[in-house]
Amino acid sequence: MDWYEIWAEFDGEPRKVYIFCMRSMASGAAYHRAYPHATQQAFLEAHELAFAWFGGVFRLLRFDNLTSAVKKILRGHQREETTRFIAFRSHWGFQAEFCTPGEGHEKGGVEGEGGQFRRNHLVPVPKVRSLEELNRLLESCSVEEQSRLISGRSQTIGTAMLAEREHLLPLAALHFPQVNQSGWVKVLTNFYSTPLPVGTRVEAKVYSDYVEIWHSGRCVALHERGYGRHQQVLELDHYLDVLVKKPGAMASSTALEQCRAQGRWPASYDRFWSMTSEREDRHAGTRAMIEVLLLSRTYGAARVRQVVEEALAMGAPSLSAIRYLLNVDWRQAASEPAVIELDALRRYDRPQPTMDAYEQLRPTWTETPQQDAVSRVANLPVATEVVQ
Repeated sequence: MDWYEIWAEFDGEPRKVYIFCMRSMASGAAYHRAYPHATQQAFLEAHELAFAWFGGVFRLLRFDNLTSAVKKILRGHQREETTRFIAFRSHWGFQAEFCTPGEGHEKGGVEGEGGQFRRNHLVPVPKVRSLEELNRLLESCSVEEQSRLISGRSQTIGTAMLAEREHLLPLAALHFPQVNQSGWVKVLTNFYSTPLPVGTRVEAKVYSDYVEIWHSGRCVALHERGYGRHQQVLELDHYLDVLVKKPGAMASSTALEQCRAQGRWPASYDRFWSMTSEREDRHAGTRAMIEVLLLSRTYGAARVRQVVEEALAMGAPSLSAIRYLLNVDWRQAASEPAVIELDALRRYDRPQPTMDAYEQLRPTWTETPQQDAVSRVANLPVATEVVQ
C-alpha cells in the first residue's frame, strides 16, 4: 500500500487531499480512497474498505515505515510495530513486511500506481462538492480500470481479479454489540444511543469521524465519533418515545443537555415549552414539547422549527396550531404565486368582428312593399297635444 497526494476543487476552493492506495501484485487491481489527512484511523479504515472491495484479505502486505504501523526501526527488516497495528493485523489475519528505509520500490507496482491513476483519471483537477463525491469518483474510476489490459499480460485486470479472489483469506467476522438497559451500544471505549429495544444485536461501523449503528440491513443511528473514554454520545430523538410516557424526565435528561451543548436546541423551543407550561401545567407543556419534536420525524427538523417560530409570532403557541400550520399547503402557494408570461396568451387572440361583408350587400338591396309601408308610418308627424 502507499499514500499519494492530489489537488481537488471543493465548491471552487482548491484543497490538497491524501489518497490511500492498495494494489495487488497478482491481478494489478488497485483500490483508491481519499482522506483529508493521512492519520492512523484513516490508514486502518482504508484497509477495511479495501479488503471488502477486493473480496478478501491478502496474506501478505508490504509497507513503508510509516508511523501508523511502525514505532521503531530495528535491525534488518525487523520492526517494533504500534500496538494498534498489531491488533489490527491480528484481527484480519495478514502478515506485514516493511521495506528497507529509502527503498520504496521494494513494494512493487504500487509506487507507480498513483501516478498512472492520476494521469488517466484525475486530470484536469476534479471538481466536486464533498469528499464523499470525490470517493465515489475514485471508486468508479477503479472499476473502469478493471477493463484495462496491462502490458505483457493476457488477461484484463478484472478477469485476473476474479481468479485472484479464490486465493484470498476470508473477511474477518464482524462484532455485533448488544443494546443495554439504557438503550446504548458500547463501541470501542464509548457508548452510543440507539432507538432499538433492549437486548437487540446490532452491527457497529467505526469510521475516522463518525460511527454508524446498523440493524436489519439499515442504518438506525449515526453519531459523531467520540475519542475519549467512557463517553456517552446520545441523540434526543432516540428517547422521545419513552419520554412521551414519562415527560417528567425530559428537563434533566442527558440527551437534552447534549442537544443544547451542540447548538441544536433553538431558543424558540424554550419559549414554546415555557408558554405552554404556563397556560396549562408543567406536565402537559412538556408533553406538548415532546409531541412537537416527534413531528420532526415526518416533516423534518428545519420545517418544524420554522412553524414553531411562526406560531409564536402569531400568538398561538399550541400543539394544535403547529399541526395545522404544518398541514396548510395554500400558504406556500400564496407566498410563491405562479408567473404567467403574457406573450404565451397571444395564441388565444381573435380578430375583432367587422360588418364589411354585410356592407357589400347594400347596392343590391331594395325595399319590399311591407318595408315601404313601415317606413312611411315611421315618418308620420307625432301629435304634440291631446284633442278633447
